[in-house]
Amino acid sequence: MKMLLALLAVVSVTALTSCNTAIGMGRDFRQLGIMMENKAHGRPANGGEQDNLPTY
Repeated sequence: MKMLLALLAVVSVTALTSCNTAIGMGRDFRQLGIMMENKAHGRPANGGEQDNLPTY
């Protein structure tokens, strides 16, 4: 049981420590929302233009 908890702790810390991963996931969800909104309004998924997401 202790080994399982230790493994879970290591995996959790590894997954949560990368700020770039969190930023990238946020960008992905934002882009998904934009695409869903465009499709709901009958526009192409990408809106026919480049996204203006900030680069870090």
